[in-house]
Amino acid sequence: MRDFTYPAIIQTARLGFRALGQDVVIRGGEHVPTSGAALMAFNHISYVDFIYGGVGAYPSGRRVRFMAKREIFDHRWSGPVMRSMHHIAVDRAEGEASFQAAIDYLDQGEVVGIFPEATISRAMTLKPFKSGAVRIAARAGVPLIPVVLWGTQRMMTKDHPRDLSRGRTISIDVGEPLHPTGERPLEETAQLKAQMLSMLDAAIERHPDGRPEGAWWLPASHGGGAPTLDQAARLDTAERAERVRKYREMQARNS
Repeated sequence: MRDFTYPAIIQTARLGFRALGQDVVIRGGEHVPTSGAALMAFNHISYVDFIYGGVGAYPSGRRVRFMAKREIFDHRWSGPVMRSMHHIAVDRAEGEASFQAAIDYLDQGEVVGIFPEATISRAMTLKPFKSGAVRIAARAGVPLIPVVLWGTQRMMTKDHPRDLSRGRTISIDVGEPLHPTGERPLEETAQLKAQMLSMLDAAIERHPDGRPEGAWWLPASHGGGAPTLDQAARLDTAERAERVRKYREMQARNS
């Protein structure tokens, strides 16, 4: 697959990491194959997870084709960039098309990235997983590689102002591949989530920022001040309702 903008964007990202004085720590990068297809599953805690998630494949020299919501592709600025990097638009109303697009990429030997939670977790821990990751990996017959990001949430996430303070540590932990069969997608999805939750707990424990009591960016289960999963779910529901309300108001003005 020809890439004209991806190499330049990777270089720009590296310069950005350096300008911010960041220590980007990759563990387990050897689990990403140097050739052949693979599906990488990421946790989602920040608007910049696409940028840092792809870094996990750098040691193997691979470029990740992310599955991302269509709204990003519809934006006048981000849309052309996303398409030039051969990322995959996900339209929730046309889920089968994006499902098939991911399989087509995998059949071509590409590395595809997916966020099983679908949206950012306000709880800073893992939300319920969709089964798409397991089903795609099983259908394409490729390894499913769990990846956990930590530290990105302090830069740019929901409900908090962006903070590009220098000297932060961003950890990217790449786990051992799973090989789902698709015969029991719910069980295999639960296995994926359990492995990623264990990886996330370990990443939090070893991170140099530690676990300050009440910190907004730390899960409640670790003594932090982030919403619990139930509280976060209610906030997500309210956010969706507000989005629908604004959309209907816009339709009414344009009718």
